[in-house]
Amino acid sequence: MLTVISPAKRLDWADRDVEMTEPRFQSDAGTLARAARRLTQAQLADLMDLSPALAKLNADRFRRFAEDRDNTRPAALAFAGDTYMGLEAGSLGVDDLRFAQDRLRILSGLYGILRPLDAIHAYRLEMGSRLKTRKGPNLYAFWGDRLARALNEDAAALGTTTLINCASVEYFSAVNRDALQLEVITPQFLEDKPGGPKIVSFFAKRARGAMARFIVERRLTDRDGILDFDAGGYVHAPELSEPGSPAFLRSADAAAEAA
Repeated sequence: MLTVISPAKRLDWADRDVEMTEPRFQSDAGTLARAARRLTQAQLADLMDLSPALAKLNADRFRRFAEDRDNTRPAALAFAGDTYMGLEAGSLGVDDLRFAQDRLRILSGLYGILRPLDAIHAYRLEMGSRLKTRKGPNLYAFWGDRLARALNEDAAALGTTTLINCASVEYFSAVNRDALQLEVITPQFLEDKPGGPKIVSFFAKRARGAMARFIVERRLTDRDGILDFDAGGYVHAPELSEPGSPAFLRSADAAAEAA
């Protein structure tokens, strides 16, 4: 089975001694970088709700995109947001990364789809950004059904028909469901609260990364294997689950122990 996760705004640009691969949609990333480069800093700030300092930083990044070819990092090790705190890619072994390279995909506003060891430039461009191109008014229009077709191809190469969706709604919405030929399983991660089970965004994002790691470390290829997920104190909760959406619940005590 394939697993997809979201990227992160925050980056860790430490040097990494690993062999990197070229992103599948590298030329498209260049097209989007050129489109973003044509915007003023004020327009970039408005596009992604950035401070003036962050707008300048990202304007500089887009300006250097084509010329700064050597300043790249492997995607799974470069992203450093909540999901990646759960994934902890830096502590994965060589065999783990090899398995992940085949079966884990990162959805990206700029790069479309990334493998863990694909070389990326430092960037920020959320999938929901309304960056206009010749293909339409936003990135969803730009990518069209190509991300779904790419996932279909990767799944076919693995001989699987299952996709574990650990991405956010913003990013998975870029995968055209009409074109996607895979069964989608979307885990839900809940906290046991006094008023009843509740999704807490920060914890859910971390748990999605931990689920991706669990799949990699266990070498899972069968959808039912994810029901044994127990990282961070979560346990499968059949009574809260729905078809295609298995729920995992964590008690307050388990959350405190995991903190």
